Amino acid sequence: MSERNHGFINLLQEFSLPLLAGVAVALLAANLAPHWYHEVIEGRPFGDVSILGHPLTVHFLINDVFMVFFFGVAAKEITESCLPGGALNPPAKAVNPLLATLGGVIGPVLVFFVGLQLLFQTGVYEPGLHDRAALARGWGVPTATDIALAWLVARTVFGKGHPAVNFLLLLAVADDAIGLVIIAIFYGDPVHPARPEFLGLVLAGMALAYALRRLGVSRWEPYIALAGPLAWSGLILAHLHPALALVTIVPFLPGPRRDTGLFRGRDEVDLMGEPLAQDLQIEHSPLHLFEHQLKLFVDFGLFFFSFANAGVELAGIGPMTWLILASLVIGKTLGVSGCGWLAIKAGFPLPARMGPRDLLMAGFVAALGLTVALFVAGAAFVDPKLLGEGKMGALFSGFVGLASILIGRLLGFGRDADPGRASGAREKTATN
Repeated sequence: MSERNHGFINLLQEFSLPLLAGVAVALLAANLAPHWYHEVIEGRPFGDVSILGHPLTVHFLINDVFMVFFFGVAAKEITESCLPGGALNPPAKAVNPLLATLGGVIGPVLVFFVGLQLLFQTGVYEPGLHDRAALARGWGVPTATDIALAWLVARTVFGKGHPAVNFLLLLAVADDAIGLVIIAIFYGDPVHPARPEFLGLVLAGMALAYALRRLGVSRWEPYIALAGPLAWSGLILAHLHPALALVTIVPFLPGPRRDTGLFRGRDEVDLMGEPLAQDLQIEHSPLHLFEHQLKLFVDFGLFFFSFANAGVELAGIGPMTWLILASLVIGKTLGVSGCGWLAIKAGFPLPARMGPRDLLMAGFVAALGLTVALFVAGAAFVDPKLLGEGKMGALFSGFVGLASILIGRLLGFGRDADPGRASGAREKTATN
């Protein structure tokens, strides 16, 4: 591949253009040719073939198979964050962002249920006509944060190298980890009750991955190809979402000695250089190569995910749309900043050069739900009308990114070369 083509592909990945393009194409198709759109995503490319009772539709292949790798990459970042030098090691320095993450989950849930109650009290929803339990299932949708878009917007708002970028990135990764747990526990198949006895297959997959590690297997492929299908089968037979399969396997992949930072795309071998690494007999770890060699596939595959999940007719906008959007914007902003402030009062400070207004802005940027919010909406709602309204709320959260950039420019975020000034720190620095 030429250097020019390589640079173009990196540009597409960095700005999440495949994901955004998929959203645009899906919205156009769903509103201009809805019959064709639904035929495509419900199509069966392999005919009447089924697996464990599930027809292999395009939608199934994307949400239940491809997304396995998307969440696997997220699990890789969390795993590396626990290594020396990572954002979760030592645990003390991660207390503030993790408490802010907790606020970013609790805040939207509280706003959602308060808003739902108001909708019933004001007559927008009527007890005799609307199923409260079905509506309440949407509480998990606004707990999500889109990792890639939040990172992109944070770099634009705060500037590269600002501590608020890594703070928000850690928050988004931890936020989605909680989202995975929410999906697994609360959003099983409502038609088929959970069958926990099949989780033994998940444990078998984890045991196999552990055995491969003990045997010194130094390639990531055997872990994914052998242990992954066991975990996937166990989850789908247990009527839990199989997209979470690799979350249980990836932590067993041998990793580097230390973490170089969230989504850095490099490890200790890259930092020291190949010649020195060879002299010291240090190689790229299977955990690093897992993400490095799948990143292109995952980033461009998000086009198909957003195409299959973002196709909502604009006429489908309704009360649930605004409830989810409000829960994201209000709940994330107040939850993240409020719990971050409480952490400061408890003796767990923000990162150096990060001030209270940065914390407030980080909470607002975290309201970018989009990808994972779409995914949770698909698991939360069975009724097509509620599903459409919920997905529109997740899609509209994408405008938070534009609003963040505009507000950031107006308030002077990232304007100065000195990140201390951008974060509100007013101390003068001495220079030679």
